[in-house]
Amino acid sequence: MLGRLVRPVLQRCATARHISTTLLPEDIELLRTTCWDFAEQELKPIAGEIDKEHKYPLEQVKMMGELGLMGMVAPEELGGAGMGYLAYAVAMEEISRGCATAGVILSVNNSLYLGPLLSHGTQAQMEKWVSPFLDGEHVGCFCLSEPGNGSDAGAASTTATLRDSGHYELNGAKAWITNGYESEAAVVFATTDKSLKHKGISAFVVPKPHEGISLGKKEDKLGIKGSSTCVINFDNCMIDQENLLGKSGDGFKIAMKTLDAGRIGVAGQALGIAQASLECAVAYSQQRQAFGAPISRMQTIQNKLADMECRIWSARLVNWHAAKLKDDGHSFTKEAAMAKLIASEAATYCAHQAIQVLGGMGYVSDMPAERHYRDARITEIYEGTSEIQRLVIAGNLLKEMIQ
Repeated sequence: MLGRLVRPVLQRCATARHISTTLLPEDIELLRTTCWDFAEQELKPIAGEIDKEHKYPLEQVKMMGELGLMGMVAPEELGGAGMGYLAYAVAMEEISRGCATAGVILSVNNSLYLGPLLSHGTQAQMEKWVSPFLDGEHVGCFCLSEPGNGSDAGAASTTATLRDSGHYELNGAKAWITNGYESEAAVVFATTDKSLKHKGISAFVVPKPHEGISLGKKEDKLGIKGSSTCVINFDNCMIDQENLLGKSGDGFKIAMKTLDAGRIGVAGQALGIAQASLECAVAYSQQRQAFGAPISRMQTIQNKLADMECRIWSARLVNWHAAKLKDDGHSFTKEAAMAKLIASEAATYCAHQAIQVLGGMGYVSDMPAERHYRDARITEIYEGTSEIQRLVIAGNLLKEMIQ
């Protein structure tokens, strides 16, 4: 009996209609359609398998590279797509709607790894550390968080000591590193002068594997299980002085600027999860019969669907606004924090409501609703918790009001 109900619902989820919008430029709407098609054909059919088997979707990542998605904001002269953050936000949503694991891999490579290299790297660094990481064959990672600092990014205990040989020696550990096992390079933040506190943090690009680097166990996570997350240990790891990113002491500023842009990507990921949850709920409500009619005709169910749609579009428009501000060279810190906060909370809300619509069927792994519920939760945590986003928003708001 359950099989007769599950199969048509899954089929409807797998053939959800792409909804175009006149709000986007023609080229970005075309990109959105391309990513939607890719998610339908290549990601949604295997998303459950990726989750259950903790499987890194290597072939799909390579396909995303072929589409230009792994280096969306990298300039064309380096081999990138040469698009902006509005395009990136749109792509992140559509890819994550198909598979949240693929979304986070896309996000980390674009925002957290390539982002600081593109904004602070020399031409030589970009040719060496950007161009080879655009095709999906190679991905990078971002090493900021530590076992003891979490939201306090300025309290980096990992050190980088300049030795007489002209090399920096890295010692310490970085925690919660997405793509930790698959990445072949890392942007690493380490303290070069403890007396200067956060102004004594510097950024480096570090090859992987490399002598002095070891990986901790793969974390067994609640969601986004296909991407590896681990501790990266640095034990007398020697790197060339030319691997310094920007100037010595610029690390904290680089990290904060990187996270501002990264929040647009995470908001896109959250929106994709929220949209997938809504589509699952709608499909089930049209299939499930109660009291002689589909439950989609019941006012209680309609209220849930309406609230989900409103929250998704509210978050989507804020995220597009933040992305457009960045593309146009305006300040976007507050808006990016707003987008991540609203979108991540919309994702957890929609995933929760989808399970309520599905009832018992939402609690079993035969349906994607419970996976969306687990995947959504991390979007309120990484790249700045919801509590940190509220502090960022309020701090910037108060500055604006005082001025």
